[in-house]
Amino acid sequence: MSKITIEHNVPPAKLEVLYVDDWPVWTKGVSEFDWEYDQQETCYIVTGSAIITAKDEDPLTINRGDLVVFPQGMKCVWKIIEPIEKHYKLD
Repeated sequence: MSKITIEHNVPPAKLEVLYVDDWPVWTKGVSEFDWEYDQQETCYIVTGSAIITAKDEDPLTINRGDLVVFPQGMKCVWKIIEPIEKHYKLD
């Protein structure tokens, strides 16, 4: 299974090409929960911060300005440490 990929400090031009502003928005307060991706998800973190721990992988921190790809079939734990808002697209 592939791993989470993170691109930091994504340039605005790339966000425009991807039409990120047209993607749905998801928000969540400080919390911790298990999650499984039944489809690949690409998301852009608008605000906030979270620690994502995938099964058998080291924890990764995602922050404002990150473009993140979660592979289909991945199981993980989300630990939101600052209330988060993200645009997301399911593939």
